[in-house]
Amino acid sequence: MKHYLFASDFDQTLSFNDSGLALSEMLGLSNFEDKVAGMAKINLVQQGGELAYLLLHDPEFRCVRREHLYEVGKRIRLKQNIHLLPQILRDGITGYHFSFYVISAAPEEVIQSALENIVPPENIFGTRFRYHPTTGEIESIIRVPAGYGKVAVLDELQARLQVSSNHIVYVGDGSSDVHVMLHVNRRDGLTVAVSESKYIAPIAQRAILSTDALSPLIPVLEEIVGLNAPTNIRALFESYGLQIQEWDKVKTDHLTISEIPPSALASAASSQEVR
Repeated sequence: MKHYLFASDFDQTLSFNDSGLALSEMLGLSNFEDKVAGMAKINLVQQGGELAYLLLHDPEFRCVRREHLYEVGKRIRLKQNIHLLPQILRDGITGYHFSFYVISAAPEEVIQSALENIVPPENIFGTRFRYHPTTGEIESIIRVPAGYGKVAVLDELQARLQVSSNHIVYVGDGSSDVHVMLHVNRRDGLTVAVSESKYIAPIAQRAILSTDALSPLIPVLEEIVGLNAPTNIRALFESYGLQIQEWDKVKTDHLTISEIPPSALASAASSQEVR
């Protein structure tokens, strides 16, 4: 039995929602995205850690307590068939066992609430807060798995599970996953992007777009297990009562073309005349 560590981001990787946006909507706030953009512009916090910063420092978010985070988790819309993902990774692939963990900058309570009865709480590593024992107010941040923070958690899990570096799979969707994907790539692991984000699409070894949480299994089955025949992969899905209706393999080039300013054209022509 070959043992692998399978780690995944949460927001917009296993879900369709952004936890910060869902919390803002619940609180009746409409400027969350503007605040995040402002922090990103001045590089105030690690990308992905904006919500943690707001919960600790922003007056509009200071009312949030632990119970609010659990309530938000129940409002998160998860991707299809997510309940099957840990099951298939654990014992659904003959000869392989994948230990499934979630590593995300979203508050730990949000993820635990959203994935209740799907992923054990001890397999979830999110932003962890320290709360005031009387008021329940957020006093400080214990850990934020954003940016390089995800690398630290992944290394901790690798040491705990005693798996080799090339037996690590990481799945993510955005800029906060760049550090950990580069880390996994450098050590011969497998990285999978589930979005066309310009930050990680060129970094991830494979990219797959789907509304189904089981989609990252395709690169795993092809790259690790060696099931290159689509019929074998389809057969595995069919054994769980599922069918792959559409499967298009494409390669996308992102290109932007703009006009050259007249001043630049004139400068280039002048340089040619001098030569």
